[in-house]
Amino acid sequence: MHCPYCKHNDTKVLDSRVSEDGCSIRRRRVCQSPACEKRFTTVEAMQLTVLKRSGATEPFTRDKAVAGVRKACKGRPVDEDDLARLGQEVEDQLRLAGSPEIAAHEVGLAILSPLRRLDEVAYLRFASVYRGFDSAADFENEIALLRAERQLQSESGGGASGGLATASAPTG
Repeated sequence: MHCPYCKHNDTKVLDSRVSEDGCSIRRRRVCQSPACEKRFTTVEAMQLTVLKRSGATEPFTRDKAVAGVRKACKGRPVDEDDLARLGQEVEDQLRLAGSPEIAAHEVGLAILSPLRRLDEVAYLRFASVYRGFDSAADFENEIALLRAERQLQSESGGGASGGLATASAPTG
């Protein structure tokens, strides 16, 4: 590590601390040049790399992942805060996988589940592009899966029901 003040190439780590989210390390350093001896802080973070189908790699950027989701959410009641939370959830999920290199396909898979919870219409739009739906039957199959999942949740009491609620008037 070069000193940012004098560019000397010898520095010493005085203290290292893991950030609260566990995704980076903060290090206090001191320049070893007798003429400088200034202190500075560095932050180290694991760089996630996306392996594209072409074989090329590029750094993972949350903004790029959210940009694709933003298109699917166009005209839907989803705001920027929702998208930011989704982007954070996707990045956290990818980091928890523990691998510094992720296939582009895995990024798409990581987006699907939180997007489904956020907005089903946006989910269908995104899934149709991501999974390459070719026909209305593909949409119908995915909608049937969503309905079946919703039915299971309502039967187990684990979520909002997707059906119509009916109220019965007290008798007697």
